[in-house]
Amino acid sequence: MTRLLQTTSLLALCGMSLGSLALMPAAAQAEPVTLNWALWDYAKGPYFKALIDAYQAKHPEITINYTDLGSTDYSTVLQTQLTGGGGDLDIITVKDVPGYANLVRSKLLEDVKGAVADPKPYAGLIEAMTVDGGVYALPFRSDFWLLYYNKDLFDKAGLAYPSNDMTLDQWAETAEKLSGGFGANKIYGSFLHVWRSTVQLPAILDGKNTLVGGDYAFLKPYYERVLKLQEDGAVPAYASLKTTKTHYSGPFFNGTVAMLPMGTWFIATQIDKVKSGESKAVHWGLAKYPHPDGVQAGTTASQVTSLGVSVNSKHKQAARDFVAFASGPEGAAVLAGTGTIPALRDDAVIDKITATPGFPQDAGSKEAMKTAKTFLEMPVNLKAAQIEVLLNRAHDEIMTKNISVEDGLKQMGESIKPILTQN
Repeated sequence: MTRLLQTTSLLALCGMSLGSLALMPAAAQAEPVTLNWALWDYAKGPYFKALIDAYQAKHPEITINYTDLGSTDYSTVLQTQLTGGGGDLDIITVKDVPGYANLVRSKLLEDVKGAVADPKPYAGLIEAMTVDGGVYALPFRSDFWLLYYNKDLFDKAGLAYPSNDMTLDQWAETAEKLSGGFGANKIYGSFLHVWRSTVQLPAILDGKNTLVGGDYAFLKPYYERVLKLQEDGAVPAYASLKTTKTHYSGPFFNGTVAMLPMGTWFIATQIDKVKSGESKAVHWGLAKYPHPDGVQAGTTASQVTSLGVSVNSKHKQAARDFVAFASGPEGAAVLAGTGTIPALRDDAVIDKITATPGFPQDAGSKEAMKTAKTFLEMPVNLKAAQIEVLLNRAHDEIMTKNISVEDGLKQMGESIKPILTQN
């Protein structure tokens, strides 16, 4: 009784009552926290803002800012910042498997395995990302490659749209037929970004080869095909794209590219830019990723994008809570609502994505979202980051014709094999 009187008296002095205290919202009692999210291409990824808005609506005491490190050298810049103390970075977007391996090796990420109550819905991704019993980032996007195409350019050329069973050879032949014009009127049948993956990924779809094996002779016909397309003017020259730092989205938005092999992460961006008028490719469609002969249609490569917590974060628990939200069912629903593929997905999620305003409503485009089999672009391997550097170096040499295909692939193997044998 005495304690109650003392508490009541204290509240009275403060102009409050027990009833008013009980009615205070939890957010008002919680200490405000500001988190900083490291990411890339914020303006090109509408799901970033959607996730932030959804989480802040649920947790008004949390403010989420972001640091856009750009896409070109994202992993390198991120590694440098985190190694130097991380600044004020709390939430870390991990772009790919090599980046994940590097950050784990450098002990720059917190173990967030406990943030996942049930790993089963992730269809093996949690297990794939487990390193020495720990999970240092949670998958929130699991994108796969497919083919974007400009219907107007196909109509103008009098060609049928890409089918969901297009082979790589058919893709190359179609690219040749669609190419034409000069200068500002030049139309490219297809576009291959400067990433090594645009050339190398189709070669792993038979399940017989791997990019961490040390022998790369199997890549020879894939490089030869692409170099011929480049020589014929059916795809933009690699050296020019590299020099001008051309982003793959620009030529497609401008309507100068008929086909664009790219990941599902571009769907939301294309929808958004058509809506804003920035993309002239208003009539567009999707097809399954072109596959090598003998490989089942719908077989493609996938990439896991994950979220982690910086070991230097001053708000680790708050950052963990956001990572769990963005990577869980609520975050998956938000991502799907922007046309982005979440790591947690089922038929309902795919239906939601294909029903997104702006998604092409033809049957072929909807069918393109269903995969038969997917392979990780690179297996989770703690040496993946080192291997990636050497793969990129040889890829650049081959594509700029500083070295022959044969010598370039030999160089890959000779430089990577010693890494594979290191403890």
